[in-house]
Amino acid sequence: MQVNGLPFNKYSWIMTHNSFSIVDAPPLPGGVQRLTFYNQEDTVTNQLRNGARGLMLDMYDFENDIWLCHSFRGQCFNFTAFQPAINTLREVEAFLTQNPTEIVTIVIEDYVHTPKGLTNLFRNAGLDKYWFPVSDMPKKGEDWPTVTEMVQVNHRLLVFTSDASKEAEEGIAYQWSYMVENESGDPGVEGGSCPHRKESKPLNSRSASLFLQNYFPTDPVEADSCKEHSVPLVDMVNTCYKAAGNVLPNFLAVNFYMRSDGGGVFDIVDKMNGHSLCGCNTISACQEGAPFGSCKNIAVPNTSPVTNTAGSFTGSVQFSRSASPVHSPNCWCFLVFYFLLIAVLL
Repeated sequence: MQVNGLPFNKYSWIMTHNSFSIVDAPPLPGGVQRLTFYNQEDTVTNQLRNGARGLMLDMYDFENDIWLCHSFRGQCFNFTAFQPAINTLREVEAFLTQNPTEIVTIVIEDYVHTPKGLTNLFRNAGLDKYWFPVSDMPKKGEDWPTVTEMVQVNHRLLVFTSDASKEAEEGIAYQWSYMVENESGDPGVEGGSCPHRKESKPLNSRSASLFLQNYFPTDPVEADSCKEHSVPLVDMVNTCYKAAGNVLPNFLAVNFYMRSDGGGVFDIVDKMNGHSLCGCNTISACQEGAPFGSCKNIAVPNTSPVTNTAGSFTGSVQFSRSASPVHSPNCWCFLVFYFLLIAVLL
């Protein structure tokens, strides 16, 4: 059984929803009060350092530039804006430069109408050198190149847009030509069904080789995410797995990715990779060259919910204004690094 260097679409990755929408984000110019909601708790740099490999970014024309923004009706306002997109993309560039075997995927909710706006943005951020060309992307559900091949040719940044016209105009892949996706917001967390979003092909379609599972409520609440990322997350992964014709998601998109009442997002993605790659309950149990289902005898950490009124946190977090851990009553925040997963990918 081969575990190392498989096609990109054989692995599962954590994706942060609205990666830029960070608690304690830098203040807006002129003292403008930001009136919007938040989805993450630490910087994009730290999200990547902690194991996230997918970013969801909403991009708008704003202030004669391209900004990351929470807004409505396709228009960014000063009270819904976060920062120029190039700032976040430079964080991605720095991470890819410092980690030459890592691959990052960006999914853009695209409201940019400036001609060649995204092309110039990514070039100015220094990311064009890592760009995975759309001409090399599988068009009919075939396997992607292996992660080893992608690293060797330095095609380590995958970028998808929600604007179909950008593929012909700027060479940016139209998202739903290459992946299927379930409904976002509340429909994506309601148990018992896993509907596909209207832009996507059905989840069991085999004409797209990537699967993005959204798992976040319409209204993000930090404390609620602890419960959401425990048993309900496992149940929804199983539900969407069946809806997709027994295919596990390549990307699991969540709010507040560090929070859970158990092993959380990191634990479930580790289990998904173990199941997909070798039929084991954790990727660290996979044995290179062994038959599928032949697993090392490795104790799996107990990730059942634990009550702790003081709160608990492990891992490396760097907040915008504070390096303090997050504490929430009756909520354990676990951060299990991807070192074992990352080590076997290449």
